[in-house]
Formats: sequence, C-alpha cells, structure tokens
Amino acid sequence: MTNQHSTNQPINQLSRRSFLALSAAVPFALRYPLAPPAKTIPIGIELYSVRNALKQDLQGTVRAVAQMGYQCVEFFSPYYEWTEAQAKDMRKLMDDLHIRCYSTHNDAANLKKENIEKTRALNTILGCKYVVVASAKPANDGPNGAGDWSSVADLLNAGDELLAPSGLKTGYHNHEREFTPVDGKRPIETIAAKTKKSVMLQLDVGTCIQAGSDPVAWIKQNPGRIHSLHLKDWSPEPDKGFKVLFSEGTAKWTEIFAAAESVGGAEYYLMEQEGSRLSETDTAKACLDAYKKLRA
Repeated sequence: MTNQHSTNQPINQLSRRSFLALSAAVPFALRYPLAPPAKTIPIGIELYSVRNALKQDLQGTVRAVAQMGYQCVEFFSPYYEWTEAQAKDMRKLMDDLHIRCYSTHNDAANLKKENIEKTRALNTILGCKYVVVASAKPANDGPNGAGDWSSVADLLNAGDELLAPSGLKTGYHNHEREFTPVDGKRPIETIAAKTKKSVMLQLDVGTCIQAGSDPVAWIKQNPGRIHSLHLKDWSPEPDKGFKVLFSEGTAKWTEIFAAAESVGGAEYYLMEQEGSRLSETDTAKACLDAYKKLRA
C-alpha cells in the first residue's frame, strides 16, 4: 500500500523551494533579459574560386565544396551556357546535397530585354533570389573610371522591373574601379543613389579595401542593401595582394560582420579567392576553416 503522506511531502517541499528560487530569479531576469539568439548567416562560395576544377568536373566540384561544409554556391558566367535541362540537373544535385544557390554572377548583357527570358528561366530553376551583374562598363567609358555610371544604374533598374514578376531581383558586384573616386566621387555612389532600393549592392570586401575605402562605413551608408558579401581578403604587400587566405589580410572581419548583420541586411556570405599558395580546393577548405574559427 502506498504511503501517500511520505510521497507528497518531498513534492510539496520541492514546490516551495522552486517557488522561492523562481521568486528570487524574477528581478534578475527583468534586469538582465536573455539576449536573442544570433542570426545564422549561410556561408557559401563563389565558384570562380574553384574555376579550374569546375571546368574539369562541374558536378564533382559542387559536391566537393558541399562536403567541405559550404552551404550555398554562386555560379558565374559559364552557367549561362547551360540548357534548362542542365540547370534542372544542377538543381537536383543541390537539393540532394542540401545546399542553395541564392545568386548568380552575370554579364551585363544578361539583363537586356532580348536575353531576359533565358536569365529568368535559368535563375528560377536554380532557385535564385538575385541576378547579380559581375561588372559593367558605363556609357562613355573613359580612363580611370570616368564615364556615365548612371547608365549602369538604368540597366539594373530596368532588369529589376523585368525580373520582378518572377520574384527575382538584380544586384551589382563591385571591383576596385567602382570604389575609386573620379572627380571626387566614387562610381559606386552613383550606382547606389540611382538604383531602386530593391537592387542589391553585393560588397566585394577585398577590392573595396584595395581602393582605399572602408567597407564598414559603406555598409552603414547603405542600410538594408548589402544582402551578400564576397569574403575576399587583401594585403598591401606587393607579393601578397589577393593571394592571402581569408583572415590573413587587412580586412577587419569582426567589424564587417557586425555591420553587415546589424545594418546591412546580410542574408548570405560567399567566400571568394583569386588564387593562393595552395591548390583551389585546399584554398577553399582553408578559408572555410578560418571563417568557422573566427565565427566560433
């Protein structure tokens, strides 16, 4: 026969202790609320980083970077030569690997009206959100970045309107040229000012720094528009430049990530490497390891 009294007594005592402990904890909790969980930003790779391997074995290379731990990929210009069937095969592979393609890099011509249907079809199949122009020449292109950069903004705006019904948006990827002042003004400022807010400003960190600009300041000047960043480092040492691995250069990554996530509207990061002392695949792995160590 169960002794109800002996069973209930410890439970009642525990309840009283719990109540007292909870009562004491309430003022502390009010003074020091729990911080919200940090936003998790997917880390991916711009496949230009493994361009030679990609030429040799497209699907095998995508599989390899996924197995390294990259969560998304960005295809560059050769993808535009695919048929829709090839794009569907790649989408199936990505789905099987549980990785995404949030954006592609494109020639400026891919946004022109005569090409927009192919651009729309391939990027929709791949599951993209952004169609990024990798680089573009301004109208009346001249030396040292001179030219009418508003023409580039016009291209991006027009492409954005044509792609909008499919849920796609345009974006622009900078190089050193866009951050190099011409008559006291950087071309990237014209592009930012004259494009719609829906046009993404994809920040290539390394070339921004190379041009003498501050990536953190740029992010803060364009809140909600820096949805992705190319995590390319840079060193001013002549024999290093872009050959340094992630975190070996002068980029202040902790500050850059803080600005990108609190102000910039970062949705995903993309490792990019021009080439290093290591092979392409070893470089990709080393950069990812360094990223994970920094973000741990």
